[in-house]
Amino acid sequence: MSLAPYDAVLLLSFGGPEAPEDVVPFLRNVTAGRGIPDERLAEVGEHYYHFGGRSPINDQNRALLDALRAELDGRGLPTPVAWGNRNWDPYLTDTLRELHESGARRVVTLVTSAYGSYSGCRQYRENIAASLAALAEEGRELEVDKVRVYF
Repeated sequence: MSLAPYDAVLLLSFGGPEAPEDVVPFLRNVTAGRGIPDERLAEVGEHYYHFGGRSPINDQNRALLDALRAELDGRGLPTPVAWGNRNWDPYLTDTLRELHESGARRVVTLVTSAYGSYSGCRQYRENIAASLAALAEEGRELEVDKVRVYF
């Protein structure tokens, strides 16, 4: 069995801070280019500080990654499964670079946002395109197909 024509699966998500010291830098990434002052980011960051500065999304993504791996293994599909984020580590471009280095050339991508909106769908397509352009400048060619939203 195979997932042909794909040779890797990418779980793509928003990302989130892992510790209190990550909160403001994470929020800078989320709001990049919008000129929001750090004082306001610190106020917004209070939502994360209530949970110890750690977003639950990362653990949810790790659990989903494990479930995807288990499902593929159960079907005899050794296809690599990777995880990338648009706003925090592991970053999308870095993950795609690692997939390319491991031999992947065509990647099917499942975005964790279920809704058809700019930030829940189109922005992820834009992030994928930007990552592919950055990798192409390094001489790395990949095809990435995004699965439709599943709302």
